[in-house]
Amino acid sequence: MSNPLFKLENIIDLEKWHVLQDSLALVTKMAIITVNYKGIPVSRHSYCQPFCQGVRKDDVLSPFCQKCDARGGLEAVRLNAPYIYKCHFNIIDIAVPIIIDNQYIGAVMAGQIRLRDSDQQQLEQLVSRPPSADTELKFQALEAEYASLPTLTYDEVSTTANMLFHLCNYIVEEAITKNATIQMYKKTLLPEAPLSPAVDYAASPVPAVGGLQAIQNELTNTLVEHSIKELSVSQYRAANPLLQPAFDYLYQHKNKNLTLADLARQCHISPSYFSRIFTRETGENYSAFAPRLKIEWAKQLLKATEQPVNRISDALGFCDAGYFIKTFKKFEHLTPAVYRSRYRDEE
Repeated sequence: MSNPLFKLENIIDLEKWHVLQDSLALVTKMAIITVNYKGIPVSRHSYCQPFCQGVRKDDVLSPFCQKCDARGGLEAVRLNAPYIYKCHFNIIDIAVPIIIDNQYIGAVMAGQIRLRDSDQQQLEQLVSRPPSADTELKFQALEAEYASLPTLTYDEVSTTANMLFHLCNYIVEEAITKNATIQMYKKTLLPEAPLSPAVDYAASPVPAVGGLQAIQNELTNTLVEHSIKELSVSQYRAANPLLQPAFDYLYQHKNKNLTLADLARQCHISPSYFSRIFTRETGENYSAFAPRLKIEWAKQLLKATEQPVNRISDALGFCDAGYFIKTFKKFEHLTPAVYRSRYRDEE
């Protein structure tokens, strides 16, 4: 897979998945692990059997386990269904594919069980090892652990496979819906920004962690961004045209802490000369003008939106909410919260 943006950690909340994975493993008596499209684990191994722990720790045998995981996942995606098979030690495993936009990104692997003798099926062994005396000795050392592997009926294995398949589909569909909702919301508020294609859902900056909270946070950020773009439509018109590029740049980057040197570069003049003509233009030096302007923008946001103070602080480039409140009080002699409350009372 050439697209590096498809990462399982952007689709599945791995921390919460680990908790669910552990519970599922305990109830189903199966070990469960989540792997990427190469068969490399991206989650810890839940309820991993002692036999398989010993095999997966072995530098020679572990690559065969990863090949089984990878090939099992590919078979599952080819069938678009759970795939039940035998590993290189004839242990029963299941591959449940995870697919986004018709692209295979990984699988949930379950198993490490044996079928009861009466339920033996003609299952495919995906990977075979060349005969080796060393491997035989390793197997003999783990023979007791092999004998203690859980045994299930084929129907039990099949039922578990289908349950995991539906669960994975649900998780992926929710992730896609979440990202699609955010993209459409952004498109509505910011029509000049192109809507991300489906292929970018997995690369969305919205983390899987937090579910609905993540959606709320992202939508809030988008709303603040939109509100800032709507602020002060009539920008400052400088009496000295040499300064106009600086004012334009300042108004276009309300979320940044621009220095005097940053603005001087926009005018292609030295900082010292910029400072002199700026003070002549505005009646105050830049270090006093810039925070005063940001507080004016903050007042507009406090009036026009319901965004909390900390989000307004972040949106206007203050280093933290405490400094924002201190600066606001310096100019307005009251806190942002009190200012908003008084404004609402006067309406």
